[in-house]
Amino acid sequence: MSYANQSVTNVSAEQQYQGLLERLIFSTVTTVPCCVFLFLNGTMLFTLRSKTVFCETSRYILLFNLLFADTVQMSLSQLLYILAAVGLRLTYPLCGVLTMLSDLTNEISPLTLVVMSVERYVAVCYPLRHSTLVTIRNTVVAIVGVWVFSSLNVLTKVILLLDFPFKDLESLQMRDYCSGIAMFLGPMSDSYNKAYTCVLFVSAGVAVTSSYIGVTIAARSASTDKASARRARNTLLLHLVQLGLSLSFSIYNPLLTALYRVAARIVFVRAQNVLYVLMCILPRCLSSLIYGIRDQTIRPVLMDQLCCRLRRSVVPAKMER
Repeated sequence: MSYANQSVTNVSAEQQYQGLLERLIFSTVTTVPCCVFLFLNGTMLFTLRSKTVFCETSRYILLFNLLFADTVQMSLSQLLYILAAVGLRLTYPLCGVLTMLSDLTNEISPLTLVVMSVERYVAVCYPLRHSTLVTIRNTVVAIVGVWVFSSLNVLTKVILLLDFPFKDLESLQMRDYCSGIAMFLGPMSDSYNKAYTCVLFVSAGVAVTSSYIGVTIAARSASTDKASARRARNTLLLHLVQLGLSLSFSIYNPLLTALYRVAARIVFVRAQNVLYVLMCILPRCLSSLIYGIRDQTIRPVLMDQLCCRLRRSVVPAKMER
């Protein structure tokens, strides 16, 4: 009997070790690329504040807003992932603050892409009025409007959460890990989130697509600068791709919910890690990579910033030797 108990204990210890090792591997696989992309986004944000031309051009100001929201969103997502990986359970108020900030920054991206698409549409279709319509003041007003609109949505979610009977709980300590799914405490919150997500991305998709069609039609006009129209059309096509990538993050939680109901827990955890990298990390880093490589004004400044930072990190290492 003692030999059988010892065998069971060994198997249990081995399973715990394998589970710990697997969590460590998955955490490393997600954290390392996230840190690399955060470094790239941070360098890109610093680049967009290093030159006067970037601070006084509307499309670069909008790009800064987009990158800032993506960087904060990626940081919060990675923080929640690490908290879940180490098995740390938060209280409902703290988890609510983190998830609401994540929701806020997640919704900034599609709305900013809409404003950026409209700016390119005006630049091509109304070039003579572009300088009067797309001013620094109007750009700032548009960015403030984006943040206010997203904040109102978050406020609505908070009001819906207040209907949940928290006083009936034995403790505010969460029984599960903090995530967007865990904060859907009632059917009303879930239904509202689905409806808002559908309306937001359908509206954003229609706006970006309409701008693309308008620029395509204008490109065929004899009075339009063909090269400028072609660049604007490619930029709007890029915005459509970015919008699709932003949508992938919005279907992340519903996809996990459906997967949780049909898959074993170990399969669910592994699939969650893969989907997290593909839907949460990669979409948030592509903006800095695409614009940093594609934009001829940003590219040399960005490369110079990256090279300077690499030199600063390599020189002290050589001096220590």
